[in-house]
Amino acid sequence: MISKSISNVIFQRWPTVQDLAAASLEEVNKMWAGLGYYSRGKRLHEGAQKVVTELKGQMPRTVEGLLKQLPGVGRYTAGAIGSIALGEVSGVVDGNVIRVLCRLRAIGADSTSPAVTEALWSLANTVVDPERPGEFNQAMMELGAQVCTPKAALCAQCPLQTHCHSYRKVNIKQEANSKKLLGKVDKTPSTLVDIEECTTTAPCTLCPAEPWLDDLGVHNFPRKPAKKAPRIEHTLTCVALRPGEGGEDEYLLTRRPNKGLLAGMWEFPSMLWEGENSETKQRGALCAEVGRILGVKFNRDLLHYVGEVSATSVVHIFSHIHQTYIVYHVCVKEGHATTETQSENLQWLTRPALLEAAVSTGMKKDGKRKKNRKLSTSKKSKLNKANGPRQLSLNAFFKTTEET
Repeated sequence: MISKSISNVIFQRWPTVQDLAAASLEEVNKMWAGLGYYSRGKRLHEGAQKVVTELKGQMPRTVEGLLKQLPGVGRYTAGAIGSIALGEVSGVVDGNVIRVLCRLRAIGADSTSPAVTEALWSLANTVVDPERPGEFNQAMMELGAQVCTPKAALCAQCPLQTHCHSYRKVNIKQEANSKKLLGKVDKTPSTLVDIEECTTTAPCTLCPAEPWLDDLGVHNFPRKPAKKAPRIEHTLTCVALRPGEGGEDEYLLTRRPNKGLLAGMWEFPSMLWEGENSETKQRGALCAEVGRILGVKFNRDLLHYVGEVSATSVVHIFSHIHQTYIVYHVCVKEGHATTETQSENLQWLTRPALLEAAVSTGMKKDGKRKKNRKLSTSKKSKLNKANGPRQLSLNAFFKTTEET
């Protein structure tokens, strides 16, 4: 869901759903820039427009209606809105609730698997307080955030301690180990039934695939699959600038496609690079791309190198992509600049306007630091051993046309 600080910004800018629906997607993207998960801003805008145009300004009043009628609304969001705002008896399952329920019931299978997901939703809908569903769900989420934490659970303070199978399992293990240490043999059968013992005719879909580790205690649960290594990508990026009419340099931005990663956001002209690490070939490909955008031909010698992978490239990590920007810059002379100053997918912006535009975190990263750093066009600056590896800031891309 949207954090309180972000929602305050949204409500200040667009106090009603009608105000938000009347805004352009560009305005929403600009407000959302730098917050991450950019598709959420688009879905929020689409949802507002649907409420106004198709639902006559009325929000759906049930969890089922929220799920079916509003784009971008999933089970968690629908359950949270339904229980907290509408008083509907519905559970919620977020990361915190997953942790609480997995430990309560000693569910050790992969918590992201369909079987465990359905079991957790069934549990959440079963235990929710029918009299105060919203307060109960918020309490469950808060319990997971403040007490039943990922790495330092405060079991002694937990109000569900006596109901927690994981906590009881820890105590039983500790008692057994103590008796072994004292040479005593406990022949009393355990009163705690492991979940893997609950079935004998079919594979258990909620049982742990790995053995219990005493050192982890309740932190044995929940269990997740090992994260996949992020995909490695290299992107050629060109910071193109021209003399502006007001005397201030302007920078070329292009809009990304409306679907996919960073959909609809603005960026410096860029292209995915899968070729060899050859500066000559990189400059040739990037020069052709910028020329295509502007409708002119460029000599690749006009592009000046800024950073490379082993030295001063810009690295940006998405949840599933480790993206490296290999940066060049070019000054577009008066005879080369396109007469079109702005279109649906192209615009020239001054530096202050660019910093306020709907550009991604990767382009804005550390944008307020090192304001006076100069870009060198000398190849000797590629590997600065004295400075070592360094990440470029957005300000490092800026220079005046007199410097070329």
